[in-house]
Amino acid sequence: MSMKVREQIKSLLASKNVSMKDLCKLLSEKYGKEYSLSNFSGKLKRGSITYNEVLLIAEILGYKITFVDTEDI
Repeated sequence: MSMKVREQIKSLLASKNVSMKDLCKLLSEKYGKEYSLSNFSGKLKRGSITYNEVLLIAEILGYKITFVDTEDI
């Protein structure tokens, strides 16, 4: 099974030297919604993070999400 969203986000944060606390602050600023560390961490643990939030995290960290046709691999 592939890496879960939680592990992927944590890995991306580590590669960019960004803490979860800093990410929550950036999300709050960009999304216009308060993201506390405990609530955000809970979302990751439960797997209830939305795709829009994942897209925003990717944008904040300087990534883009692409889809690859697995039949071409």
